[in-house]
Amino acid sequence: MDDQKITKRNVWCFPIGTIGRDMVYVLVSNFLLTYIVFTRELTNAQLGAITAIMVAARIFDALNDPIMGNIIERTRSKWGKFKPWLLAGAISTTVVIVYLFNTNLTGWAFITAFGISYFAFSITYTMNDIAYWGMIPALSRDSHARDTITSRATLFAGIGNGLASVAIPIFTAGAMALGGSTKSGYGIMSIIIGILAPAFLVATLLGVKENRDDMKTAPVPLSMKKIVSTLTGNDQLMWIGLCFLIQETGSCIIAGGIGSTYIYFTYGYRGGLYSTFTLVGMSATALLMIFYPAISKKLGRMRLMAVLAVISVIGYGMMLVSPLVGTGNAAFWILTLGFMSASFGQYGYYLIMMISILNTVEYNEYRFGERAEAIIASLRPFLTKLSSALVVAITSVTYMIFGVTSYTNQISTFENRAASGAITEEEKLDAIDQVLSTVDPSQTSGLLWVMVILSLVLMIISYLIYRKKYVLDEAEYERICKELAEKKGNK
Repeated sequence: MDDQKITKRNVWCFPIGTIGRDMVYVLVSNFLLTYIVFTRELTNAQLGAITAIMVAARIFDALNDPIMGNIIERTRSKWGKFKPWLLAGAISTTVVIVYLFNTNLTGWAFITAFGISYFAFSITYTMNDIAYWGMIPALSRDSHARDTITSRATLFAGIGNGLASVAIPIFTAGAMALGGSTKSGYGIMSIIIGILAPAFLVATLLGVKENRDDMKTAPVPLSMKKIVSTLTGNDQLMWIGLCFLIQETGSCIIAGGIGSTYIYFTYGYRGGLYSTFTLVGMSATALLMIFYPAISKKLGRMRLMAVLAVISVIGYGMMLVSPLVGTGNAAFWILTLGFMSASFGQYGYYLIMMISILNTVEYNEYRFGERAEAIIASLRPFLTKLSSALVVAITSVTYMIFGVTSYTNQISTFENRAASGAITEEEKLDAIDQVLSTVDPSQTSGLLWVMVILSLVLMIISYLIYRKKYVLDEAEYERICKELAEKKGNK
C-alpha cells in the first residue's frame, strides 16, 4: 500500500477511535464531582477527602504516565507497540467506570470505594490515552498531514465530548433523568458510554497503519532516569508543557462543575438548560476543528493565538455582564453566546498546544538522536489529568467558600427519596425548586466570577509564556525536519 493511501486511511480511521474515549473522559472529568455532590450528602471533611483523592491520583500519574509511555516504547508485538495497550485500556476502563457510577455505598464507605476506583481509572485510562495520542507521530512525518490527523482527531474528540456533554445533563437531571433520579441516570449513562468506548476504538485498531521502523531495534530498558532525562532535557517540551497545563486548567473550570452548578442555581434544576449551554457553547469550535489546518497555514500559529485571545476576551466579558439583564432567557442566552465565543478561543489554543507538544518529537530527534514518541506524548495526558485535578481543587474550594453543599445536600436527599419511591418525580422537582429559591445572589455571583475571571487570566498567562519561550514555529520546525531528512539520506 503506497504512502498516500496509508495517510488517507489513517486520517479517517484514527480519529473515529477517540469518540467513545472522550465520552468516557467527559463523564469522569466534567461530571464525576457533580454526580457525587448531587447524589450524596457530604460533610466538608468528606468533600475535602474526595478532593484530596483526586489530587493524589494525579500526582500518582506523574509517575504512571511517563512509565506507561516507556512501557509502550518497549512493546514489541505483531500488532505494533500501541494497539495492544489501546484495547487493554479501553476494556478495563469500562469495568471501572461502570462500578464507580453504580455503587450504592454512602458516607465514608463510598469515599473509600471511590478512592480505589479513581486510582484504578488513572491506570486503565492512561494505558489507552498514551497509546492513542502517542501513535500520531508514527502515522506521518509530513507536517501538513500531521496537522490534518491531529485536527481531525480533535474534531472527533470534540464530537465525543459534545455528545457526552449534551446527553449526560439531559438524562441525569430534571424530568428526563433515566430511571427517575440523578443516581440511576448516571448509572445507566456509564453503562452506555462504557460500551461505546471500545466499540468506536475498533476503527483505529483495525484500520490504522503506523510506521514501525523503530521497532526493528531492541527496546531500551525501562528506566526512570531515561524518562526524566527525556522530558526535562527537551527545553521546548518543558515550556509548552507549562503553557498547556495553565491553559487547560483555565479552559476546564467552567465545564468541571462550576458551570453546571451556576446554571442550576441561577436558571433552574433542568438538565436541558446545561445541555443547551454546552451544545451552543461548543458549536463554534466545530468550525475550528474542521478548518484549523487551512487557518493555521494562512495566519501562522502566533498570529492566530492573538486573534483567538481577543475572541475569548469578548466572550468572557459577555458572560460576566449577563446577570445585569436578570435571570431570564435573555441573560441565559447572553451567558451561553459568551461561552461560545470564549470556548472558540480556548479550543484554538488547545489545538495549537497539542500540535506544539507533538512537534517536540522531531526537536528531540534533532538534538539527541531519538524520537521518544510515546514518552513525549505521555506528557500531554499527564498534564491534562493534572489540570483536571487542579480544576477539582478549585471547584471544591469554591463550593466551600460559597456554601454550595448546604444546598446540594438537600437536593441529594430529595433525589435519593425519589429513587427509593418515597416521593414522586414531580414532588422531587418542586422540592428542589424550593431549595434553589433560597440561594443568595451573592453566592451565584461568586461562582460566576470564579469561572470567568480565573479562566481568562490563566489563558492570557499561557499565551504570554508561549510567545516568549516556545521557538518551534512553522519555519523552525520545517528546517529541523529538512535537516533530519538530509541526515537520513546521507546514511
